[in-house]
Amino acid sequence: MARRNKPEKRQIPPDARYSNVNVQILINKLMRDGKKSTAERVVYGAFDRIETQAGRDPVDVFQQGLRNVTPVLEVKPRRVGGATYQVPVEIRPDRRIALAMRWLLNASRGRSGRSMSEKLAAELMDAANNTGAAIKRRDDTHRMAEANRAFVHYRW
Repeated sequence: MARRNKPEKRQIPPDARYSNVNVQILINKLMRDGKKSTAERVVYGAFDRIETQAGRDPVDVFQQGLRNVTPVLEVKPRRVGGATYQVPVEIRPDRRIALAMRWLLNASRGRSGRSMSEKLAAELMDAANNTGAAIKRRDDTHRMAEANRAFVHYRW
């Protein structure tokens, strides 16, 4: 059942080193069991590694990778007359960023490598170059939405 009033969105302060809100969101999503300093160490280590390997500003690489991974469409199940259709719908902007970061982190965790900072750096650089597991996930989502375009009239 729908709520009467929506809870207001919390403002996330930018991170300490780069003064970027998206970097802070990445740190918060990476964090497990409230260990923020560990998550910061992993993310900043990955950014340092990106800077040495790519020779570019790590925040630019991160933003480019995030833009490349961000999906536009997804499918949602909709039940119509006993049949369930996968209906393509556009994604809200805040959900787009959440999905993109989740896919990046899951792809990083699934990689083989020594440390999480190495795996995260490699996945961010791959995403910036339009390769990698997170990009594949976005392409699969878009392909599924494209395949079910015939059911777009069932949107609600």
